[in-house]
Amino acid sequence: MNGKKINVCFSSKVSIEVQNHLKERLKTLSNVKLMFPEDTSDDYLKNIVSDVDVLIGWRPSKILLESGKKLKVFINPGAGVKHLLDLFIELNRFRKVFLINGHGNSYFVAQHAVALLLTLTNKTIPHHIWMKEGKWRTGDKDASSIPLRFREVGLLGYGAINKKVHQFLAGFDIKFHILRKNWSKQKDKLPTEAKKYSITELDNFLKEVDVLIIAIPYTSQTSGLIKARELKLLGPKGLIINVARGDIINQKELYNALKNESILGAAIDVWYNYHPKANKGGLKYPYEFPFHNLDNIVLSPHRGYSPFNDLLRWDEVIENINRISQDRSDLINIIDLKEEY
Repeated sequence: MNGKKINVCFSSKVSIEVQNHLKERLKTLSNVKLMFPEDTSDDYLKNIVSDVDVLIGWRPSKILLESGKKLKVFINPGAGVKHLLDLFIELNRFRKVFLINGHGNSYFVAQHAVALLLTLTNKTIPHHIWMKEGKWRTGDKDASSIPLRFREVGLLGYGAINKKVHQFLAGFDIKFHILRKNWSKQKDKLPTEAKKYSITELDNFLKEVDVLIIAIPYTSQTSGLIKARELKLLGPKGLIINVARGDIINQKELYNALKNESILGAAIDVWYNYHPKANKGGLKYPYEFPFHNLDNIVLSPHRGYSPFNDLLRWDEVIENINRISQDRSDLINIIDLKEEY
């Protein structure tokens, strides 16, 4: 592509601020043309993507991808591509189109994971509610805090998010355990000492930790990874923070473990039904079991990515466009379709 015109088209709408940010950061690339169509319907886009080299968006349709005859790269600016895998596996049977996952929100998701952990351990929410109700309580009789000191923190997955979680928690007097699928990808020095585990050592990992922070890709291998057996291994002191995907933990068995106090607590940002129907009272819950009736869980409505208007989250996209303009093949976060991440 070096020296040739590179057409970059957005198949999803982005704000004027994002458009201006991208234009400013990429203005020195004379061979790159950015396109931000007002109409992002398939009927409109399929007529213009035939000359597009790079497509950027969240949920491209099959007809749109097939219409992009020159398409070489699709960039998903958000984390998580399981919903795109089948589409790109089929597409790549006929021609090579790279699928790229975005990690631009990893700082905020890591921040949110730590916030959830501290909210859970410090029992912030019940005390907040009591104060709003005018109930002044200063002792430990109700909802005493859970010390983090001397805890064994397990990082399940060690990609962009849990690497930052490790950095953020490094100042606490705790021990770290890390389970990741491929340790050969670990090039940087760890922020602190940590015991390392492979994916085949999940049982040993869970036996050793009492705080489990889940930030692994959602794949066919990780779906339902944590069930009743694994929760039992975590034990009655166990705390779970999940900022990955809901279905990594079996819904019913998580609810039962919390209700029966076979684990101590959980803080969850990812759920099981993102299109819940309103009940008779007009209330919408993204799960089948009444997690909201439990007092040992912190509920968060999948907002770890917030704030969405942060412009630095687009730096990874900008860098990839830079590399494409130079005809480089070392793009950031190319998805291995066989590995599913």
